[in-house]
This record gives sequence, C-alpha cells and structure tokens, in this order.
Amino acid sequence: MIESTVRRACVTGGAGFIGSHLVDALRVRGIEVVVLDDLSSGQAENLTKHSDGLELIEGSVTESARCSAAVQGCDLVFHLASRVSVVESVEKPGLYRSICAGGTRQMLEAAENAGVRRLIHAGSCSVYGDAPPPISEDAPTSPTSPYAAAKLEAEEHCREFARGGRLETACPRFFNVYGPRQRADSPYAGVIAIFAAMAARGETPVIFGTGEQTRDFIHVADIVNGLLLAGIAGDVGGGQPINLGSGRATSILELTAFLGCGVPRHEPARQGENLHSSADPSLARRVLGFKSAVELEAGLQDPSLRHSGEG
Repeated sequence: MIESTVRRACVTGGAGFIGSHLVDALRVRGIEVVVLDDLSSGQAENLTKHSDGLELIEGSVTESARCSAAVQGCDLVFHLASRVSVVESVEKPGLYRSICAGGTRQMLEAAENAGVRRLIHAGSCSVYGDAPPPISEDAPTSPTSPYAAAKLEAEEHCREFARGGRLETACPRFFNVYGPRQRADSPYAGVIAIFAAMAARGETPVIFGTGEQTRDFIHVADIVNGLLLAGIAGDVGGGQPINLGSGRATSILELTAFLGCGVPRHEPARQGENLHSSADPSLARRVLGFKSAVELEAGLQDPSLRHSGEG
C-alpha cells in the first residue's frame, strides 16, 4: 500500500482532470499533497474538498523556482502537467516542446536536488504513431505530431536521470483517458467529453475522418490506480515505459452509438492523428499488478459525463 511508504507527494497538473482524481486518491490514504498547476486548463475548484493536507502552488513546470518549492519534503512526484492537444501542437510546436519536454526536465532536476525517491511521468500512447495494435512497449516509437515528439523527449529525459542513478523514474503511457471532470468546453477536449455533452444537448456529433479509427478508452479511476502502483512497484524505476490501457479497441462510430448520439457529420481527418490504437497491457499486469476494472459501457453511464465543462 502506497500510504505505508509515502508521507508527502507532489502532483504537477493536480488541478486538472486526471491530476485532481489522483490528489483525491492520495488524500484518502492520508498522504500530504503539494499541487503545482498554472491553472491554464486545470480548475482550483477541483481541489476545494480538501480543507487540509494539501498545498496549491500556482505556477508552471517551466519555472525552476516553482518546481523546487513544490517538491520539497516529497517522497514521490507524479508529473502530469502537460499540454495535450495534437492539433494545437501542430500550431504551436515550440510551446509543446517547452512545456512537455522542458518542463519535465525542470521537474527531474528539482526532484533530484530535493532527494525525491521516484518521479512518475505521465506518458502518452501517441509516441507509437501508427504502430499496429495491440501495441506493446517493444513497438518502435514513431511520433507523428509535435505533441507526441515532445512526450517522447520527456521520457528520454526520465531515462537519462535513471541511468545516471540520479533518480528513480517510471513512464506509464496513457491510452485514451475519460471520466468525470474531463472538460467538454475546449476545442482540445477528449472525444468522450465532447460527444457526451453533445448527446445531452441533442446535437449532431462531428467525426474527423471516417469514424472507423479506433482508440483504447480507459477510465480515469483505472489510470489513478496504475499511477499509485507505479509509485511503489519494486520492478520499475529505470524510466521504462508501461502501457496503461484496457486492451480493447473501440471505433469512434461505436462510441457515438454507446453514447446515444445522433447520426454523425464527417469532416476531413486531422493532421497528425493516428488511425488505430489499443494497448497490450501485459507488462503492466506483470510489473505493477495492474488491470483495468471499469468496462467502457459502464463508465459511459456516469451522468456527470453529460455535464463536464457545462458549468
């Protein structure tokens, strides 16, 4: 159990969708939490339920002084702060490299200097490009967007620190995460959040491409469990990638049917997006004891999905 070995943890991006759920899980276990978040997409209200045991530092992972302050006295760092849009990364590649890759290096340096035991970096399945599914960690990486390239560079920084014996690191690669608090009021929101909100309003969903492209959707509760396991597992620490996915491929057309959307309207495919993606989660089972527990159809029944980002 993580609470038996960890007293204090830092969560970058902890006011955001995944980060705030992780903060909840850590606080339930009695672990003190420091959140570093610039609130560009995260929301401070996601943390208001925690009246004690939590410190929020407003700032960016590109600011060395903020990074250093956030990790003081911490046993673990969960580095989730990132920009996450493929489309935006094509428009602003320098911004993505600065935050995703440069910000990760800043956090690694701060963690090393503070004597942190391990940093867990939130990676992305996008680094695989169009590798044929099911995708294992042995698949060659082939980023097709500036976002994916920056996430892969961030992983390489993690492995550099681990190789030098400077800091234990682990790089779980998230597949397509969904769940409560995922905002639909952004053009870069996750497809489930957008489609669920549109279904609730009776609007026609827009699919970019044929809709036959597939994704591996995994509930945020499963991702949080995987992160907690990565924080304490004995067989990780060398910066190795570990897929966190369900192992199930679902097409975008299937997804619209599950959500009760109307007949979709199609637009041209977006530049840099991959056609098919699903995880081989066997390594996570072996080294973390991880297995996704929330079936997609059950997860999509959560009524809060219909109102994410709707105020």
